[in-house]
Amino acid sequence: MSARTARTRLLAAAALTAVTLTLTACSGAEGAHDEGAATVSQSAASDSSPTTTGGTSTGAGQAGAKNSASGTGSTGGTGSSGTTGSTSASGSTGSTGSTGSNDSQPTSGSDSGSASDSGSNSVFAPCTPASTRTTATVVSRPLNHLLLTVTNTGSKNCDLVDYPALRFGDAQSVPPAVEESKPQAVVTLAPGESGYASVLLSMADGSGSSGYTAKTLDVYFNVKSPSAAHPALPAKGVYVDSSISVSYWQSDMGDALAW
Repeated sequence: MSARTARTRLLAAAALTAVTLTLTACSGAEGAHDEGAATVSQSAASDSSPTTTGGTSTGAGQAGAKNSASGTGSTGGTGSSGTTGSTSASGSTGSTGSTGSNDSQPTSGSDSGSASDSGSNSVFAPCTPASTRTTATVVSRPLNHLLLTVTNTGSKNCDLVDYPALRFGDAQSVPPAVEESKPQAVVTLAPGESGYASVLLSMADGSGSSGYTAKTLDVYFNVKSPSAAHPALPAKGVYVDSSISVSYWQSDMGDALAW
């Protein structure tokens, strides 16, 4: 082989080697570049991942806050108290019953006012047979009238309330009162003073019915009196019929006989 040929081959081999080395270097640089890019990309992904995670965490926190807020129920309104029943009803207080009458006292046959119209006996100091004297006198005028007189023989004032409840003989009913005779005030008797009531025994024209002669008289000072006075009647008795009536107690004899 000539020297020229050998040199040519050597140069060719050197050139080939240089090209090979150049290609190898370029390939290595590209690989390094790709690896760096991948690393950077991975690093970026790694860096972005915590951000995503942080966002998720924040979202979860917000959701938790919402859940917490919504989970707290508002306090329920206090139920209103039930209405209290009336007393009454304070129910209302029942009326006080009247004092029971004595077994022998006749029942009232009148719709006229009772002692409660002027006030119950408990409001006053009622006169009683024990502290009074009672008389029954037949008068000439007006005709067929009996005058009842009650005198206070006690040491304290006493009251004649309303009108007397009378029983002639065995009568079972009380003569009705003449309402027009009702005075403006209850008659009060000081010691020694007298009160009066008149009794119409029968009609002068004989228009009454069921007449009879009574020889005894029980005088209850009002329809609530527990005991009676027993004034004497004339020995022959007095004639009584269905027209009988009695006046309210009066402080003046003339006022009593006007009825």
